[in-house]
Amino acid sequence: MSLEMVTLLYDQNTGMPLEDGFYTRALLDIENEGISSQAFFILKQQGRLNQTPVFFQNRLKESYEKGLFQNLLIRNQMNTILNNFENHSIEVIPLKGVHFAENYFGHIGARATSDIDLLIRLQDLNRAIEIIQDLGFTVEEEQVPDHFHCSFSKTIPGSTMPLVVEIHWNIVRENTSDFRINDLWNQSEQVGSFKHLKELSPNHLFYMICLHGWRHNLDSPKYFIDIIQLIYKLDGKIDYDYLLKLAASHKTLKRLKRTLSIVYHQFPHLHKVKELPFKIKQTNWEYKNIKGLNQYIDFIDYQLFSYDTVKHSLIELANLIWPSKYELAAEIGEEHHGKSLFKMYMALYKKRFTSVMKVFLPH
Repeated sequence: MSLEMVTLLYDQNTGMPLEDGFYTRALLDIENEGISSQAFFILKQQGRLNQTPVFFQNRLKESYEKGLFQNLLIRNQMNTILNNFENHSIEVIPLKGVHFAENYFGHIGARATSDIDLLIRLQDLNRAIEIIQDLGFTVEEEQVPDHFHCSFSKTIPGSTMPLVVEIHWNIVRENTSDFRINDLWNQSEQVGSFKHLKELSPNHLFYMICLHGWRHNLDSPKYFIDIIQLIYKLDGKIDYDYLLKLAASHKTLKRLKRTLSIVYHQFPHLHKVKELPFKIKQTNWEYKNIKGLNQYIDFIDYQLFSYDTVKHSLIELANLIWPSKYELAAEIGEEHHGKSLFKMYMALYKKRFTSVMKVFLPH
């Protein structure tokens, strides 16, 4: 994964490359990582899109228009859900998605999305599920113990992919933190004339986006873009001292500091935008195609030593060894769907063993 394009988007002291070959390679990265809309809109907004080759502009524009059309379909479905929740007095906070694109990237098409993420209160979960199912969405996955969301999907006319709605009642795993979701609800802000539609406060939105990026191992430029965009957009509204204290009380401090350290290490110009109140911890977690033993050392370090307590690290270790059925299926692939749990675990360990052996055995 290359972060070179992200540098071009946000560090305007970096000149636009002149070689067509760079843009050919960049398109592969951009399209593989699903950031065409962000690249197109940000470069156009900065007046730098016309400094790129025509073939690059055209491809980005084509992807942007597809993403815009999809986002419009998703917004229509989301509004239907939100209006139903409002009518049934269910408090709800949209997470990321089209709401995030409009408010923090400046346009509904500036950040393509493929699903709807909604935060509700746990006591409203059953009523929320009933409404979602009445709107034609069916259960996509079983609820997983200790997880914090459930998913539903529906085929949408005009879209090639089913639309997934994720209903969240938390934003991190409950058994590896002391997260208090009410801290976020208590500072949430009412949206327009709605009584039950809320949005996260700027600090809590940034906190959520950082933890979301960490949960996905920051393995795509899109997570960096989300975090950097908020640093620019929110600027003075982000209070790092408050967030560090909040994270310490939630036992997510290492996750937050590690995420910010990685982002600021990769993009040091951010220190001039908003200085971090702590010294960046050096990390071996490099965002490129790491090969060999270091790949596994970095993985273990990231997965097991990003927790504030030994107990939470041990819980994560147990989860790595004995993942839930949902996580198991995600790691070994759909071809094993329907097999017994024992056979799925055997497939997992075989896949992991084969991967490790490739590191040590000569090709």
